Amino acid sequence: MVVLGRAEVRATFKIPKHGFIAGCYVVEGEIRRNAKARVLRQTEVKFEGEFASLKHHTEDVREIRQGFECGIGLKGFNDIKVGDQIECFTTELVPVA
Repeated sequence: MVVLGRAEVRATFKIPKHGFIAGCYVVEGEIRRNAKARVLRQTEVKFEGEFASLKHHTEDVREIRQGFECGIGLKGFNDIKVGDQIECFTTELVPVA
């Protein structure tokens, strides 16, 4: 597993027809929509799955870099709380020598 970036949840919003959206600030690396997501609360993993949406203001984006704010929706997960960390990661297969 390769961690690409980490975002801190600063606010949550309930959007009709879309569920909950996390208002986040990217504190490290970058968040990519086509990568996997993991929600951490303290040190406990609360969710691991896919991004449903990634937005910068009202614009859909593929990635967002450190220092920017974004809105993140997660597929099948609505228990997002302020203070949670959202990690963006990919998995790589390592050839066995």
